[in-house]
Amino acid sequence: MNGRVAVFAGAGKPMELREYPVPDPGADDIVVRVRRANICGSDLHIWQGHGPPFPRHVAVVSGHEMVGEVFRLGRDVKHDCQGEPLHEGDRIAYAYFVPCGACGACLDGSPACPNRYRHWLGAGAETLPHFRGAYGDFYYLRKGQTVCRVPDGLSDDVVSPVNCALAEALYGLDRVGVRLGDTVVIQGAGGLGLYATALAKDMGAGQVIVFDRLSTRLELARAFGADLTVNVDEGSEAERRGIVRDRTRGQGADIVAEFVGAPHAVEEGVKLLRPGGRYFWVGNITPDLPSALDPGTVVRGGQTIRGVIVYEPWALPRALDFLRRRRGVYPFERIVSHTYPFDRINDAFGFASERRAIRVSLTMG
Repeated sequence: MNGRVAVFAGAGKPMELREYPVPDPGADDIVVRVRRANICGSDLHIWQGHGPPFPRHVAVVSGHEMVGEVFRLGRDVKHDCQGEPLHEGDRIAYAYFVPCGACGACLDGSPACPNRYRHWLGAGAETLPHFRGAYGDFYYLRKGQTVCRVPDGLSDDVVSPVNCALAEALYGLDRVGVRLGDTVVIQGAGGLGLYATALAKDMGAGQVIVFDRLSTRLELARAFGADLTVNVDEGSEAERRGIVRDRTRGQGADIVAEFVGAPHAVEEGVKLLRPGGRYFWVGNITPDLPSALDPGTVVRGGQTIRGVIVYEPWALPRALDFLRRRRGVYPFERIVSHTYPFDRINDAFGFASERRAIRVSLTMG
C-alpha cells in the first residue's frame, strides 16, 4: 500500500506530491492515517526560506500541526499517555517532536531539546519511514512522542491545531505564571493569540487586551474573551502604550505575550510591561533577525523575558481537556477558517501567505 507526501525541496518552489510504501510500525511505534494537517505560521516561514535550520539540500516533508487516527499499532503499544487503551481506528493527537533524552536541555527537564526535529526536518523524504511530517496521507509516530486519544464529540477541525497552537499557548502562559487579576496583552490574534486569550481568561486574568492589524481577527478575539482589542494600524505605538497605561492605573501590563513573529514587536512589548512584569516570546522562530530591543528598560524595570518553544508532555492532554470542557463557551471551530484538499497544497500555501486566514487546513483522502 502506498501513500502520498508533499515534498518541500526549497524556498518558493512548489511542493511535489510523491508516493511511498506505507511502512509497518516498530514495536513501540504507531503508523497514523492523517485526517487534517494545518498550515502554521512556522510552516509559512519554512516555505518562504526562513525558520529553524535544517539540511537545505534535503527534500523534506514539512508540516507539524495535525490530527489523525491509528492505522497500525506497534505490538507493544497498548495505551495513550493517560492510560487509555488504544486501538486501530482511534483518533489521536500527538506531539510532533521527539526529545533526544541525552542533551543538556533534556537532562535539565526542558523541552528545548536541540535535536527534537531530527526525525522530521533533519531527514529526507527518501529515507525510511518516509512519512515524517504532517503533509502526507500517513505519519510515522515514534516512541517518545506524547500520544492522546481524542475525546468523543470533538471534530477534526477543532482538534487539528491542538498539538501546536493550543498546547504551545497553554504551556507559555503556565511558564510565565498567570495570576488572578493579571492584565495580559496579546500581540497577534492568529491561532496562538486567540487560544492564549481564552486560556488567560480561564486562568484568572482580570483583563486581556489584544493587538492585531486585521479587524476580522480582532472581532474573533472578542469572541474568545478579549476585554479590549486594538488595531495597530489605527494609532501610534505611543498611543497603544497610553491605552495599556490607562487600563492599568498607569502601571503597565503584568504579562505580554508575543505571537507576531516580527522582531519589532518585542521592542514595543517591553515598553507595555509594568515594572517586574513578565514577557514571553513564541512567534519569533527565525534566528539572526536584528532587533533594537532596549535592554535598559528591561533591567531597570526588573522584567522577565522568556522564550518558549514546544512544550512538556502534560500540556497536550490538558489542552484537549480544555477543548472538551469549554467548547460551548469559545468558538474553537472558527480557528480553522479555510480548508483545501491535500492535492491543492500549493494553492493553500499561496492563500495562507496572504495572511488573511486564521488557520488554513488540508483534508486528506
